[in-house]
Amino acid sequence: MWLHTIYVIAIVAEAMSGAIMGMRMGMDLFGLCVIGVVTALGGGTIRDAVLGHHPVGWVSHPEYLVFTVGASLLAAATARVLPRLRQAFLLADAAGLVAFSIIGCNIANSLALHPGIAVVSGMITGICGGVLRDILCNEVPLVLRREFYASVALIVGVLYIGLLSLGLEQDVAALITLVLGFILRLAAIRFRWRLPSFGGEKNIHSIH
Repeated sequence: MWLHTIYVIAIVAEAMSGAIMGMRMGMDLFGLCVIGVVTALGGGTIRDAVLGHHPVGWVSHPEYLVFTVGASLLAAATARVLPRLRQAFLLADAAGLVAFSIIGCNIANSLALHPGIAVVSGMITGICGGVLRDILCNEVPLVLRREFYASVALIVGVLYIGLLSLGLEQDVAALITLVLGFILRLAAIRFRWRLPSFGGEKNIHSIH
C-alpha cells in the first residue's frame, strides 16, 4: 500500500516536471498534458508492452490519467512558483525512480520471468518515461548523457531481486531497497556523480 502511495506521488511529480519542460519548449496546453502523461506513465506502458502484461497500468487504473493530466494543468497554472519547489521535485523524483524500478521488478516477477529480465523491467519502468519526454522535446535523453540516473535504477533492481533471492519478504525487501536507493540517488545529486563520457567528434577523430 505504501509503495502505491509513493507511486502516485511520483507520477504526479513526473507529470508536472514533463509539463515544465513542455512550457520551456513553447508547447500549448494540450502539448503540456501529453508530455506530462508520457513522462509519468510512459515507462510503465513500455514495460507492459515489452512483457506482454495486459491490461496496461493506466488502462486498469484510469485514475492515473486523471492524476497526471491534472498535475500537468496545475503546473501550467502555477508556473511562476514552481522554481521555488525544485528541492521537493528532486526528492519526489528520487523516490519515484526507486518506486518505479521496484514496481517494474514486481511485474516481471508476477509473470515468473528470469531475474535478469526483472531487473531490466525495473529499469525500463524507472527511466523510459523521461526518455520519451526528451525525445518528444527534441533533446538528447538525459539518461544517455552523464547523469547518474539509469545506473541507480539498475542498481535498485539488482539489489531488490537479490534481497528477494535471499528469502526476504517482498515488503521488507522493497522497504530496504527504497531507503538505500533513495539515499543513493540523493548522494548522486549532492556530489554530482557522473559516468565517464566521450568528447564527440574531436575525440573520435583523434584515434584514427
